Amino acid sequence: MTLTLTQHEADALLAMDKFYFGTDRFDFPSLGGALRILLHSTDRREEFNLDVTRGRILLTKNTFQMRARKTVILARLDLDGPPHRNPDGEELPCPHLHLYREGYGDKWAIMLPNAFNGITNASQLLDIFMDYCNISGKPIINQGLFI
Repeated sequence: MTLTLTQHEADALLAMDKFYFGTDRFDFPSLGGALRILLHSTDRREEFNLDVTRGRILLTKNTFQMRARKTVILARLDLDGPPHRNPDGEELPCPHLHLYREGYGDKWAIMLPNAFNGITNASQLLDIFMDYCNISGKPIINQGLFI
């Protein structure tokens, strides 16, 4: 069973402040690796997941994703992957940003907002993505040697 949200619910979840309440430090994933970090709303009633995945071959292929309610992708930043075709036929080159759209889930992508323009370092892009997703209490993610 797929969980669906109204657009209002998805927008409210994305706008909600999110916090990492733990004390662990994380390492940016190596090639082919992944990192999953549990986040919470201020009142801890909502859980979110920040996912960071790396491509196996290209150093620059990364995906940063914000999920709510375990399975609903609210936002996903795709870096150095294939172009994406939206349901209306529009094709967007990579990098692009997927945002939840009621009735379509994460099937729609947009060009990157201005905050991302000109940045090529994956660690910096992740930091901007966390800002975009309103992660106020950010986890510490150590930059790897090959980012």
